[in-house]
Amino acid sequence: MKILVCIKQVPDMESRFKVGDNGIWYKDLDLAWRMNEYDEFAVEQAVQLKTQVGEADLTVLSIGPDRVKESIKKALAMGCDRGAHVQDDDYYKKEPFEIASIIAEFAKDKGFDLIFTGMQSQDRGSAQVGVLLAEMLGIPCASTIIDFAYEGGTITAKRELEGGMKAVVKFKTPALCTCQLGLNTPRYPTLPNIMKAKKKELLGLPVADLLKVEGRMDVESMYVPEKKGGGIVLEGDVGDLADQLIQILKQKTTVLK
Repeated sequence: MKILVCIKQVPDMESRFKVGDNGIWYKDLDLAWRMNEYDEFAVEQAVQLKTQVGEADLTVLSIGPDRVKESIKKALAMGCDRGAHVQDDDYYKKEPFEIASIIAEFAKDKGFDLIFTGMQSQDRGSAQVGVLLAEMLGIPCASTIIDFAYEGGTITAKRELEGGMKAVVKFKTPALCTCQLGLNTPRYPTLPNIMKAKKKELLGLPVADLLKVEGRMDVESMYVPEKKGGGIVLEGDVGDLADQLIQILKQKTTVLK
């Protein structure tokens, strides 16, 4: 079995973000970088599947500048066999359609039986790359999975839907799954595995060799939302609350006159 897992490096979400000078993305200085949280669950599921089937070849791919190699190495230490780094300093300028096409170009002739991605990235949050990639490769896709089982070429996955509902789906490989938080418990790389990861293959690829499409969407601007005033908390009996609310609506809005 051949497995591909796609990851993205993102800033720690506790970082203090500032809009960059170009006005379309955040400044990447003074930020702590890590593997996208959703992608950690994707890597863990890929490693678990590799262990289950025994004979499997697991590749981890990431797009970005040189620093993304650190996240690739973490995935290698978690159990992936080899890394593929698509070198692209302008990754943030590319929209999901372009990102998916880069991965599709890499994967199209490699015969992957299963591809895992995170449900979405924590910085852009589009949740589009995985499903677009599946469409480009012409394979079935199950998104937002929270449970996964594999047997004899058939996947049984539980999907998280809106309103707290769940759906169980079955489909054949080759296929793609986008992973939701809570799917599993991502492992911490041990020191011996971190040392082994340093010796694993890490292939470097220029993005120009893989990008064959033009973007369909441009970011016009990025900005921090304006601060708004705090809300008013009303306390007391229901009758008193209703009277207070009516007075506020009369004084501060045009709803009641």
